[in-house]
Amino acid sequence: MDTPTQPPQNRQRPVLSNDDILTQIRALLEGPDDDLQATIMRELLTGFLRLHDAHLDLLDLKIVNRAVKELRHAFGVFHGYRDRRKVSIFGSARTPSDDPNYRLAHEFAEQIVKAGYMVITGGADGIMRASQEGAGRENSFGVNIMLPFEQGANATIANDPKLITFKYFFTRKLMFQKEANAIALFPGGFGTHDEGFEILTLAQTGKSDPQPIVCLQAPDCDYWDDWSGFIVKQLLKRKLINEEDLSLFTIVNSAEAAVEEILAFYRRYHSIRFVGKQLAMRLTSAISAEQLDRIQSQFSDVLTDGRFELRGALEEELDEPALTELPRLVFPFNRRSAGRLRQLINHVNSL
Repeated sequence: MDTPTQPPQNRQRPVLSNDDILTQIRALLEGPDDDLQATIMRELLTGFLRLHDAHLDLLDLKIVNRAVKELRHAFGVFHGYRDRRKVSIFGSARTPSDDPNYRLAHEFAEQIVKAGYMVITGGADGIMRASQEGAGRENSFGVNIMLPFEQGANATIANDPKLITFKYFFTRKLMFQKEANAIALFPGGFGTHDEGFEILTLAQTGKSDPQPIVCLQAPDCDYWDDWSGFIVKQLLKRKLINEEDLSLFTIVNSAEAAVEEILAFYRRYHSIRFVGKQLAMRLTSAISAEQLDRIQSQFSDVLTDGRFELRGALEEELDEPALTELPRLVFPFNRRSAGRLRQLINHVNSL
């Protein structure tokens, strides 16, 4: 496995003079109209000017300013590792080192790193420390939160350039989700449930791309079994969720099973992209016409109309040249059945 290139340490940037700022703004405004990045930067600049026109309270402005600074810094830290798959790991900061779930977190992180992944944790103690001990400093990110207790960085990730400290939970949780290709949930308290349910909500509503969500508990631990019982009794039986929503997560009792669940998800499935009303599911290997017929028969309920189609890259996807050679399963997805989409991915992977 290649060792990732470490990004340079963040240095204190010089304060720009008014003339420097005006020069940069002028260059931005004079940029070509077909430069999408420049267009978005101009929209951002316009948005900030409108904040001034809105005469917001000072606290409101401070929140916007701090949130943008946190996201800008976090995006920069992760940017150098965008080609490495990552798993976000959640669990209690209070789990002691002699707890079986602590040992399970260490084993899982160690094994998933051997499979080529990096890990993202909250960077604190308990499950987070166990995971980063298992993964090693060079394969770890810490997305810490400023709290009056519990959240000091653990020794493995402390002072590492891949440790990011957030003031706001919402910016922190965005990075957990945005940068992850898989989610691992260990037993935890309110924070773990908050993060876990947000991950599931984003998956269920289609606001995040499909990914494996694995709930790990040590042998003889019934934490997620009891949680799942609540989900079935109070949510499913009251018809507050659909039965296929239970396909969005998997409960396992070993590191090996968790790693296999994640690797199996990407066995043939690669990624998705929406192009208008069409969903293009990129695959790492093609499927046959006979297999396509079975998909049409078993999953036609996810279509708004038409049929599943095997084809190459859509014209709108050509801006991702590294993916243009991958075969596609293209279909008009109804965007309502995230659980069924996950079942379709499982089916495609099993062919």
